[in-house]
Amino acid sequence: MIRSVIRGVGAYLPQKIMTNADLAKIVDTSDEWIVERSGIRQRHIAAEGEYTSDLAIAAAKKALAMAGREGTDIDLFVVATSTPDDTFPSTASKVQGAIGKPGAPSFDVQAVCSGFIYGLAVADNFVRAGQSKCAMVIGAEIFSRILDWKDRTTCVLFGDGAGAVVLTAEEGKGDTSDRGILSTHLHSDGRHHDMLYVDGGVSTTQTTGLLRMKGKEVFRHAVVNLADAVREALAANNMTIDDVDWLVPHQANRRILDSTAHKLGLDPAKVVITVDQHANTSAASIPLALNAAVQDGRIKPGQILLLEAMGGGFTWGSALVRM
Repeated sequence: MIRSVIRGVGAYLPQKIMTNADLAKIVDTSDEWIVERSGIRQRHIAAEGEYTSDLAIAAAKKALAMAGREGTDIDLFVVATSTPDDTFPSTASKVQGAIGKPGAPSFDVQAVCSGFIYGLAVADNFVRAGQSKCAMVIGAEIFSRILDWKDRTTCVLFGDGAGAVVLTAEEGKGDTSDRGILSTHLHSDGRHHDMLYVDGGVSTTQTTGLLRMKGKEVFRHAVVNLADAVREALAANNMTIDDVDWLVPHQANRRILDSTAHKLGLDPAKVVITVDQHANTSAASIPLALNAAVQDGRIKPGQILLLEAMGGGFTWGSALVRM
């Protein structure tokens, strides 16, 4: 069996940091209020003239360096984003044009906060089918540009950033001892559109729009759906939660992370948490968290990782990976 093995990870966060104290100067909030409800202490904000593709390219270069590869080695570029540079062409095409070789396929995937899981699943299927030998999957977002900075219930929760992985095709035995992506599991339910959405678009308002969210409803669905997605991945591989070395979740809200771990019976020490440092970066949050835990030595080769996310749509999903 051909497996997609993660050979390199990389991340980029804009230089500008906005703390909770900074936010309290522009909206009715406080550090205590934000930390209590979300666990977030700061977020990174893209500079004027800095685009989603810039963040993606910076993260991609770091992933390539770790993998010992060149951009021209990549034969598939997948960028997960809800905040593209342009309506078209894709942000992935700009990444490919900057660091890739002419002719390499590139496209965006839009599944909001689940985007990286969706992108990983797409690239994995290309690798398994023999259509890619070395793929790049990037989650990149500039959510600061779709926030209503007068709405304290949403503007405090999000930030900007990008994370990337390099996948290489390698032969495995076809069991869970293989390195690489063991399985991916994707879901959606469009009936919940109005719980988390942006109130604009090309065919509706001809504007970008701003993010709108019903926080309590999203929280309730998130805990249930994320726990189910984790159990689904474990069941598909005949594993239990005790076999997992690290849960690398979408970094939406500390309370969601804690509630999900509790629901699964997972030791909280096994959960990679970075939401306090960069807030919710949507499709970028999982690769940002993955990069942090790889760089500080927590995640090691051979360990089992469970990745999970839920986003607007609703979309949700999981991936089981042996590093």
